[in-house]
Amino acid sequence: MNQPLPVTASVDVAAPAEEVWAAVSDVTRMSLWSPELRRVVVLGSQKQGLGTTFLGFNRRGWAAWPTTSRVVRFEPGRAIAWRTRESGATWTYELSHEGAGTRLVGRRDLPSYSLGTKVMAPLIGGAQGHDRELADGIRTTLERIRATVEQG
Repeated sequence: MNQPLPVTASVDVAAPAEEVWAAVSDVTRMSLWSPELRRVVVLGSQKQGLGTTFLGFNRRGWAAWPTTSRVVRFEPGRAIAWRTRESGATWTYELSHEGAGTRLVGRRDLPSYSLGTKVMAPLIGGAQGHDRELADGIRTTLERIRATVEQG
């Protein structure tokens, strides 16, 4: 099986970084924007931030599966990232000032496919096929975040 494909995209949001941060720093809202993530449940009574653990419920076609993730980077106004245990992927959203607005970059870092991904690959249309969908999906996610923030 080949190496994972790059999954990254960026979008310019016509809003201050504080407004963009308010949206992306709340992991429970990601299911509103992601084409694959359907629901997020924060575990325990943790306030969201570094170390927050959450369950994600995903769906792709007829396949549905849960994931467990932990916030591994939390820099207010700048970046949030979480590592998904099952795949080994780290999903990062970074903000930077861009003129009067904010540039939002989303990416998945995955050094290699996990054993689970290799086993599930035939069921998900191949790991690289899924990577291509995830690359399209992160662009969709960023566009939806931008629309939400810009609409207020």
